[in-house]
This record gives sequence, structure tokens and C-alpha cells, in this order.
Amino acid sequence: MAIVKIERDGKQFTVYIAGSADDVWAYYDGKVYRQREADAAAADAHRPARAGRYVLNAPMPATVVKIAVSPGQAVRHGDTLVVVEAMKMELPIRAPADATVKAVNCREGELVQPDRELVELE
Repeated sequence: MAIVKIERDGKQFTVYIAGSADDVWAYYDGKVYRQREADAAAADAHRPARAGRYVLNAPMPATVVKIAVSPGQAVRHGDTLVVVEAMKMELPIRAPADATVKAVNCREGELVQPDRELVELE
């Protein structure tokens, strides 16, 4: 893992980078970014699966440490839905839009693999 310090708009941030040459993960400003050489479209794990529906996936191998929502619950853009821990960092999985939780597909303490569906929103 590499740790990089950057300055943006007069503020300093830390970027954590991990992975291999063809599968790079970066954690910056509360968000996880992923770039795969073979599939650049997979970098956005929070893309709409179809109009009005979002599937939020595990950004990297991680342990689910907290589930903050339940099916049927209304959430607002930016609300924390699930918190996972990877590489000794807690990573919040946040709502990409105002929505309703359709399903929670994980449980606290569970080890999840990259791209595993954690929460579905509609």
C-alpha cells in the first residue's frame, strides 16, 4: 500500500493506494476509486443498475463493521448506509442519491469480496 499526501484548494489530503498494476484502488476524501485496466467502466461501483435503482458494491475485500439502514428506510444523498473496514481503514458506503433501501445483502462481521452487492436502493 502507498500513502500519498496531496494539497487541493489549500487543504491537505491523504490518498491511500493499493492493488496491482491492472487493478488499482484509491481511498480519497471519504470515497473509494477503482481502476481496472481490462474494465474501466467498473471504476464506478455506485452506478445506476437501471433508471431509479442503485446497487452499491463492496469497493475492495473488506469486513462489514456496521449496517446503518434497513429495507424500506428512506435515505438521502450522502447518508452512510454501510461501513466496511479494509487495510485498517473504515470506509463508509454512502447513498449516491435520495432513495429507499430495497435490500441489505450483507451482515455485520461478514468478509465481502470486491463488487459484492451490499445494498440496493430504489
